[in-house]
Amino acid sequence: MRRLTKKKALTLVKELDAFPKVPESYVESTASGGTVSLIAFTLMAVLAFLEFFVYTNTWMKYEYEVDKDFSSKLRINVDITVAMRCQYIGADVLDLAETMVASDGLNYEPVNFELSPDERLWHITLLHIQERLKVEHSLQDVLFKTAVKGAQPAKTQRDSSSPPNACRIHGHLYVNKVAGNFHITVGKSIPHPRGHAHLAALVSHDSYNFSHRIDHLSFGEAIPGLISPLDGTEKIAADYNHMFQYFITIVPTKLNTYKVSAETHQYSVTERERVINHAAGSHGVSGIFMKYDISSLMVKVTEQHMPFWKFLVRLCGIVGGIFSTTGMIHGLVGFLVDVACCRFKMGGYRRLDAPLNPQGEVQNGFPAENYIQ
Repeated sequence: MRRLTKKKALTLVKELDAFPKVPESYVESTASGGTVSLIAFTLMAVLAFLEFFVYTNTWMKYEYEVDKDFSSKLRINVDITVAMRCQYIGADVLDLAETMVASDGLNYEPVNFELSPDERLWHITLLHIQERLKVEHSLQDVLFKTAVKGAQPAKTQRDSSSPPNACRIHGHLYVNKVAGNFHITVGKSIPHPRGHAHLAALVSHDSYNFSHRIDHLSFGEAIPGLISPLDGTEKIAADYNHMFQYFITIVPTKLNTYKVSAETHQYSVTERERVINHAAGSHGVSGIFMKYDISSLMVKVTEQHMPFWKFLVRLCGIVGGIFSTTGMIHGLVGFLVDVACCRFKMGGYRRLDAPLNPQGEVQNGFPAENYIQ
């Protein structure tokens, strides 16, 4: 009884076979079929190889959400060289809440404004990268993934025979996470009940020169692979009474790649400069002013990778698709060749060597494929 049940089950399974086997005696190999098979296998190998490279590659996914962190401090990283002596200038921050942040975290270092050959080469390279980033936006994704951040050449020691003609202001500040104004102007800053002031009365106008070079300006944690828009900016003042303004929009950013995971800030900037001339109606204060505002949206940048199951599905699609397509093309081409050579005609068929009876019928029952009309 059990054997009978097993035989029925086996018979049922055989009837469900979707891949019936054809005996080798009924299979005929042709040169055209072999050529098509060779082409199909070559295409399969090439596309599978390319698909493997797609599988090993990654891409950056950008998402946006509301920034709910309003209580933390914002870090400002500064490295600016101004073509004035350090005792003549001062830097500080005044935010929207009229809170003045002293420049205790900033260092004032007397230097020469001219760059050494190595520093000039680094500066030119940085400017070239900035130009490419404006055109090739996908280049930033490559920098994110590779976490490339070249080190700036060390500042060369100035010649003791020539006095320094510039001041390098570098370091970092922690400010409230609200809009503010970071500025460098004449005179050291002093606290004031209604804000703050700079002691500029003792500095001669002839010594004003706000030509400057921004080696680095960023917000938040400094991470490799992130080049800020103002890095490498160099401005030369045409007049001693000159105002430079940078309007910065800061965007909080969460970066999560296979090499770096950090929270930082990106920013966009527009700039304006003008000569202060009260007689001509151009009012203001000479200096460098960076007015920043913080966006309420946060950008999440995540490096993603193709899942292995998706790679297998795409690979099976390549193999099965090429196999089926080449088979159909081979059959269609063979059909067209038969029609062109007049070997295929609609109607009855007979074997070339099959004898006919007096009624014109074939005397034996050979397969139809060996018959002609």
